Amino acid sequence: MKKYGLAIQILIALVLGVAVGAIFHGSELLISILTPIGDIFLHLIKMIVVPIVVAALIVSIAGVGDIKKLGRLGGKTILYFEIITTIAILFGMLVGNVFQPGLGVNQEGLEKSDISQYQQSSEATKDSHGIGDIITHIVPTNVISSMANADLLPIIFFCVLFGLGVAAIGEKGKPVLSVTEGVLDAMFWVTNQVMKFAPFGVFAIIGVTISKFGVGTLIPLAKLVILVYITMIFFVIVVLGIVAKIAKVNIFTLLKVLKDELILAYSTASSEAVLPRLMDKMEKFGCPKSIASFVIPTGYTFNLDGSTIYQSIACLFIAQMAGIELSIAQQIMLVLVLMLTSKGIAGIPGASFVVIVSTLSSMNIPVEGIAVILGVDRIMDMLRTVVNVVGNALATIVMSKWEGEFDEEKSKKYIAEVKKSAEEAKAA
Repeated sequence: MKKYGLAIQILIALVLGVAVGAIFHGSELLISILTPIGDIFLHLIKMIVVPIVVAALIVSIAGVGDIKKLGRLGGKTILYFEIITTIAILFGMLVGNVFQPGLGVNQEGLEKSDISQYQQSSEATKDSHGIGDIITHIVPTNVISSMANADLLPIIFFCVLFGLGVAAIGEKGKPVLSVTEGVLDAMFWVTNQVMKFAPFGVFAIIGVTISKFGVGTLIPLAKLVILVYITMIFFVIVVLGIVAKIAKVNIFTLLKVLKDELILAYSTASSEAVLPRLMDKMEKFGCPKSIASFVIPTGYTFNLDGSTIYQSIACLFIAQMAGIELSIAQQIMLVLVLMLTSKGIAGIPGASFVVIVSTLSSMNIPVEGIAVILGVDRIMDMLRTVVNVVGNALATIVMSKWEGEFDEEKSKKYIAEVKKSAEEAKAA
């Protein structure tokens, strides 16, 4: 396997995982054997994310050292995120209205899953998810607790202040900066070691998923799954493609550069799995470390294009399945509610479902319909994770160019290296 690149190894693991899961569908023994392997890989990923984010942010902010420049970057980033995610919501709503995937679906005959945990999470966040509450949540009361929970927004806030503090104290801050740079380099080395385990983790995760739910689960809800896939692919190629063209970047070139990360994101359905490598790769692509280290972690909370597309389609699917026809005014309200509920809760387990439950509740649409799509959610989650990753990579390029700090020569050189490596791999 060593002679193959990471992307090929993960693809082989993905295919084998699907095959084994399908052959041993419902096997408790297989699930008990593979679950720990998949969990260990995800734990390894979660283990390295926070140290890398903290170190990268402190190094980049201390390097900027200018609070005005940082404020300008932050304002532009949030504005860009809000525009793109709103387009994603509207796009999902348009597709849901045109193709009506929930029409004619009889939920009585479909297998349903327990949604109580998502209802509880929704109730817990409903009263604390206003704009004021989101802003308050950004400021941590205990940054160690935020790090333990991998709550990125409070971590980003603390690291920005700490990085500015390191820059402000001048010579005294240099040893701190030096240590942080050492931590960052060491964590990237750890990341490379963890990625060697990725094919085994992917095999286990996919094997367990297919064994639990079975390929047959897809058939009754095939229309929804296919629609979500086509919509997201179209969104990446056309909508993000237009944004990339405006930024003078080819979207297909970006996808080729991110090939390994996208396959890993698809296989694990985890954005966290590629965060360290994504930050490193965007820096190689020509984005300054200070921008990549700020935009990508922030985007993991505020710029989830794939998730927002899915949430808007799923809400309409459930309403259509329940026979509820939403008026134009109600759909406008649905868009406004999604714009709010889709922000700031990315750290909650099953965040997309929590958003959907919260949104449906506020619109007086029966939330029980969500139990029908839980069985196929993993299949859709895999692609929406990919879209989230592409969206945040593109956002980093856009912000770098907007700030006039994108290194065109470095980008061209790196793209040439990627193309050369691809040609050598084909020849081998």
